[in-house]
Amino acid sequence: MNDTPKKGWFSRLSEGLSRSSKQMTEQVVATFVKEPLSEAALEQLEEHLLESDLGPAATDRIVERFRELRFGRVSEREVKEALAEAVAAELIPREGSYEPLNGPRPFVTLFVGVNGSGKTTTLGKIAADLTGQGAKVMIVACDTFRAAAREQLKIWADRAGASFESRRDGADPAGLAFDAYTKARAEGYDVVLIDTAGRLQNKTALMDELLKIVRVLKKIDPEAPHETLLVLDATVGRNALAQEQIFGRTAYVSGLVMTKLDGTARGGVLVPVAQASDAPIKLIGVGEGIDDLQPFDARAFSRLLVGLED
Repeated sequence: MNDTPKKGWFSRLSEGLSRSSKQMTEQVVATFVKEPLSEAALEQLEEHLLESDLGPAATDRIVERFRELRFGRVSEREVKEALAEAVAAELIPREGSYEPLNGPRPFVTLFVGVNGSGKTTTLGKIAADLTGQGAKVMIVACDTFRAAAREQLKIWADRAGASFESRRDGADPAGLAFDAYTKARAEGYDVVLIDTAGRLQNKTALMDELLKIVRVLKKIDPEAPHETLLVLDATVGRNALAQEQIFGRTAYVSGLVMTKLDGTARGGVLVPVAQASDAPIKLIGVGEGIDDLQPFDARAFSRLLVGLED
C-alpha cells in the first residue's frame, strides 16, 4: 500500500474516530483536570478505559503509567498527551506493513475473515492501489459459495483494472487457487489477491477449506501464500477478538486489517485485538472509498483516538 496517506484521509480518520475519542476522553479529562492525581481518579480511569474496549491487560498498564506520572493539576491537553503516549506504547510493537511489490513475483495474498467484515471491499481497495502504481494484478474469487461475493469482486476488479478469475457455484476453491496462481506465474503477474469464504456455521469445514488452499499454493511455491491478511470489523467490538482466535491460530495469519473504524465508538478494541494476535496490524479502514484504506500508523492512530488532531 502507498505509505503516504493523503491529508484528507487523516481528517476522515479523525472524524471516524471521533465517537471513540469522545467516549474515551471526556470523562478521563474531566477526572484529571478537576483534581490532582488520586487513587480514586485512577480507579475512574480504569473504568473508563475498560468501557472503551481497551481490554484489562492494556488498561492495567496504562493506569500504572498514569500513576507513575504523579502530576498535580493539569490541562486537558496534558491529559490527552499522556493518554496518547500510553496507548501508543501499547500499539507500536504491534505495527506492521503490507508491501506486496517488495516481495517475490507474483506475490500471493490470501484474504480471510467472516462474511460482512469488509474482506471483499478491502481486497478491492488494495487492487486499485496496486494497479494505480502500475502493477499487474489478478483477483481470484475463491468464495465459490456466494454468487454475490463474486459479483462484488468482479465490480472491484473492473474498477481497478485487474484481471479476474472465478468459477461456478460450489466449485473447488483450492483447485481455482492452484490454476489461477499457475496462470499468474506463466503470464508475469506482480500480485495475486485471493478472496475466500467466511462462513462460520461450520468452523471445521471452513478451516479445512482454507488449509487446502494453502497446501495447493505451496505445491507451486513453498513460500506461498506470501501474506495472509485477516480482515476484522471494528463495529463488532470485542467479538473481533473471537474472530481473531478462530482464524489467527489456524489459518497462519500474517497481518491484521481493521475496517469500519468510522462506524463505531469502540475503536479502542484495536488494542486488545492487536495484543491477542501473533500477527501485527498492517492496514486500517475508515470508509468505502478507495483511499479510505491506509497503512497502520500506531502513533497517529493513538493521538486521534484521544482527540489530538495535530
